[in-house]
Amino acid sequence: MTYDVLIVGAGPAGMSAAVQLSRDGLAVAVVDEQPAPGGQIWRGVERNMSGPFFRALGEDYRKGLALVEAFRASEAEYMPETQVWQIEEGWSVFLTSGGRARRVSARIVLLATGAQERPVPFPGWTLPGVMTVGAAQILLKSGGMLPEGRVWIAGAGPLPLLYATQALDLGGRLAGYLDTAGRPGLAALQKLPGAWRDLAGLAKGAGWLRTLRRKVDIVRDGKDLRAEGEGRLEHIEWSRHGKRERVKADVLLVHEGVVPRIHETLSLGCAHDWRAGQGYFAPRLDCWGETSRSGLFVAGDAGGIGGWSAAMVSGEIAALGIAARLGKGGDVEERRRQALLDDRRARALALRPLLDALYPPPRKRLPDETIVCRCEEVTAGTIRAVTRASVPDPNAVKAATRCGMGPCQGRQCGYTVQALLAEVHGVPAGEVAFFNIRPPLKPITLAEIASLEDMETAG
Repeated sequence: MTYDVLIVGAGPAGMSAAVQLSRDGLAVAVVDEQPAPGGQIWRGVERNMSGPFFRALGEDYRKGLALVEAFRASEAEYMPETQVWQIEEGWSVFLTSGGRARRVSARIVLLATGAQERPVPFPGWTLPGVMTVGAAQILLKSGGMLPEGRVWIAGAGPLPLLYATQALDLGGRLAGYLDTAGRPGLAALQKLPGAWRDLAGLAKGAGWLRTLRRKVDIVRDGKDLRAEGEGRLEHIEWSRHGKRERVKADVLLVHEGVVPRIHETLSLGCAHDWRAGQGYFAPRLDCWGETSRSGLFVAGDAGGIGGWSAAMVSGEIAALGIAARLGKGGDVEERRRQALLDDRRARALALRPLLDALYPPPRKRLPDETIVCRCEEVTAGTIRAVTRASVPDPNAVKAATRCGMGPCQGRQCGYTVQALLAEVHGVPAGEVAFFNIRPPLKPITLAEIASLEDMETAG
């Protein structure tokens, strides 16, 4: 199975690129782990359009339907419920679906894998009843489920505000909202003039805040969050103004921003840059979205957090760059100008500097007993002890503790390990590398690997 372009991810960036590339006459395949297109932002949009909570999910959610319909109507081959577990330069991409593995080839690979929530460990974060806001939103979009009991949200950023508004509109109840962002500083105020270019976005955020203030008890300046309970969540507590406060809770939803998914680009040895403002690595891209590896492109939040609107534009830009590389698309520079892609992207990103300044990544000292690696149950204290006798290398920590060797392969602990090493050795976080990423990119069974040989022999 050989294609001109293989796209990984059927979210805003992947779908917009697939539509454009198909129009240029290229053979395109789109691989996605989910059962339907839309990505995380538009998860279940086709199914939910006739449901009772389509309105409550918001205007931005409803906008996804048009792109999903255009994607469905395109000539791109769509492979849902399919997982990428290895990519080899050339390009060979190894997939699994339905319990069987196969290999496909492509002249160009476009990674549109999006973002993941930033894992932020704290004491008790592994208790049943504690989950992320993003996970709660997945349950809402996938099954119409809302948490019950004494539900608290703790964190910072637009997503908790959006989810809280959605839940309240659908009749959900929140016991309280712990705002961990702190007061806006001068750096945030200085970014406000540029944000006025996206007046609609500012108004939307202000509306979420008004709804929340009217219906929920908001606790500001909460620090040092802790979850407690015997076998499951029973209480949460935090520090405020020098005092500890404690409340009963059945569900705690946490969120401290999102970071790009970089395991694929790290595994392929692409150059990455540290973005200190939001504390994450992002692949280094040229003006068309191509990485330091020829023929490997990235679009959307996988290349730097910008949101769904910017992701759509970056998908179009990457599609033009790919078409030019493959001798299609004509004068792509002129097409880029005619479509106003750079101006559209600038407008889509107008709010981002303000959001980044309002919601910086949390910087706090973890208690030694806090579990950092959930897969292998490695604590912050263990990581500190190991790295004191070593260099600030997360792979040395991995070798000594198995931290990062579990099913998530460091997705849940990588940045925390990096921060702990920077803390112990007194160096900037950006000078500490991420884990080396080895194949497979996702867990795969021996039976699936064996089926790959069977299929290639049959072929």
